[in-house]
Amino acid sequence: MLSYQNRVVIVTGAGNGIGSVIAAFYARQGATVAMWDRDKNGLAQIQKSLKNEGYFVTSRIIDLTSPEEIVKAIEDERQALGRIDILINNAGLGRSASPYDLSVDDWDYVINTNLRGSFLCAREAAKIMRQNGRGAIVNIASTRALMSEPDTEAYAASKGGILALTHALAISLGPDKITVNAISPGWIETGDYEKLKRSDHEQHPAGRVGKPEDIARACLYLTNPDNDFITGINLVIDGGMTRKMIYEE
Repeated sequence: MLSYQNRVVIVTGAGNGIGSVIAAFYARQGATVAMWDRDKNGLAQIQKSLKNEGYFVTSRIIDLTSPEEIVKAIEDERQALGRIDILINNAGLGRSASPYDLSVDDWDYVINTNLRGSFLCAREAAKIMRQNGRGAIVNIASTRALMSEPDTEAYAASKGGILALTHALAISLGPDKITVNAISPGWIETGDYEKLKRSDHEQHPAGRVGKPEDIARACLYLTNPDNDFITGINLVIDGGMTRKMIYEE
């Protein structure tokens, strides 16, 4: 495992699920981790747990639909922590509704949180990374950018947009030595893993359902300075499910 000592990492959506595990992985590698979320209680629990382990983490309540909050938060982190080296754009949400019924307000809420929020966080963080001479951004997309279930139009569109945003930013920010990559998780179980059925695991070519740790390890890989030749990619982590052909018997 690689050390991230003296690195400052921002993880959005760090109050629970995948984001909380990503934050913990970086903290345990020596990074200073700034955890962002709307979930005050979730953030407080994660921060307390990591501090009890002896790690330095901070938390911030933020609404990613507010451009003003994002701009201010990035500047506040720079002033408080001195630098920003890594951004993990993990925060995201969905609204399930038939496309006949999906409201404009719900569409905008999902797009503004998932896609616009990721862009604004990346834009503002990159300004600080450029001053440092390098940086790394990882956008958490989804296999829903590549395949869908019914009634997930807003979520799918936002995640598809994140893939396009990723390769565009990789080109634009490359001259400033900032890498930008995406990770598309498949089924990553954030609840009680032991309650999964055998059939849940068997539908994956890898033989099991994914865990948040699978995504966290990929973030460490993509943000390792030694891997600066990797940029603009979408790393699908789904146990092989999107490569599995399914026929009705």
